[in-house]
Amino acid sequence: MRLLALDPATHCGWAHSCGAFGVWDLSTRRDESGGMKLIRLRSKLLEVAAMEGKLDLVVFEAARNAAPKMQGALVHQARLQGVIEVFCHDQGIEYRGYSPAEIKKWATGKGNAGKADMLKAAHERLNYAGNDDNEADALWLLDMATAEYAAASTLKGDEPFAAQ
Repeated sequence: MRLLALDPATHCGWAHSCGAFGVWDLSTRRDESGGMKLIRLRSKLLEVAAMEGKLDLVVFEAARNAAPKMQGALVHQARLQGVIEVFCHDQGIEYRGYSPAEIKKWATGKGNAGKADMLKAAHERLNYAGNDDNEADALWLLDMATAEYAAASTLKGDEPFAAQ
């Protein structure tokens, strides 16, 4: 199963089940509309799909709610999430969103863990050598979805899910 995990933001963390991962810089440049960030994300998704073959599943950190001071960030993430969902729909790819608390609980055992805790856990449990929280979050999403869907395929008697 080919899986892509995304931490949607201006610096979008991504991890693919083939073992590749990184961060896409979706920043807008001077004299560009805000929509260019959305176009860049769609372009990167198409690029991954073309290079790694048809994806079976895309998982992402889902915009759910935010404190009053963070409403702008919530809207921003929701717009990126919309691009991911439309891309998946157009390509016939299944998708699943996970809340930030689910991801943090999976990684650290605490649903309110901070970025430093998430990075420390990634270093210890995923052998992640970097220091980018966006990459680490994408790797945690990939790890969580791999575990969830491996269990589901085993229950159905299918071949266990394996990262390719």
